[in-house]
Amino acid sequence: MPLSANWPDGVGRSVLPQVDSTNAEAARRATQFAGPEWILTLRQTAGRGRRGRAWHDPAGNFAASYLFRPEMPPAEAALYSFVTALALQEALTAATGRADSFALKWPNDVLLHGAKLAGILLESAGPYLTIGIGVNLVGHPDADAGALRPVSLLGETGLRVVPEEFLDLLAPAFARWQTQFTTYGFAPIRSAWLALAARLGETITARTVTDTHEGTFEGINESGALILRGPRGARAIPAADVFF
Repeated sequence: MPLSANWPDGVGRSVLPQVDSTNAEAARRATQFAGPEWILTLRQTAGRGRRGRAWHDPAGNFAASYLFRPEMPPAEAALYSFVTALALQEALTAATGRADSFALKWPNDVLLHGAKLAGILLESAGPYLTIGIGVNLVGHPDADAGALRPVSLLGETGLRVVPEEFLDLLAPAFARWQTQFTTYGFAPIRSAWLALAARLGETITARTVTDTHEGTFEGINESGALILRGPRGARAIPAADVFF
């Protein structure tokens, strides 16, 4: 399939009819890394989310991974979750023309009308980083108890976007935000992400493996940690599940 006119230079593009997981496929390809590459599948049979959770996506949804070698320490490369969220918001806005409909939920979700539309999963293997992305373009899984309600782009907007077309929007958007990140650091990424952050200034709950914290969502710090202000002051939480 020919590349779109806006496809980023030097980036590969593979479209597979079916695969177990695009992140797993990226890990296999990393052993013979030939350069950065987007891997899209039209059917994913064993997708996964954060903390090993299953990621269900029916045919027609977007399931892709970006495999590359970031030239930075692992802690800094982890900030690519925010870079990816911004690229997703840009691509979704380009697809729909509805910028105000989307928001970003810490640490790795994109919301549509306040409900979950897309998720991001970063996995590293040696010097390589894989960014897995799932977007509910046409369908969504059943809601889990206590979790944010899932929605699809088609169901909420009536717009049907096919995965290949969405990748042609996402890849150049990601390349632009990646250049911003590698050129100017995390500060402009942090500012742009906060401008789109869901529930900023409101009371939220953050649950870690061992604790539950409730407080006012004040932002994120320079390492991407959630800043939550509770009765005992502000606390930086590097990893948690957030509930509204």
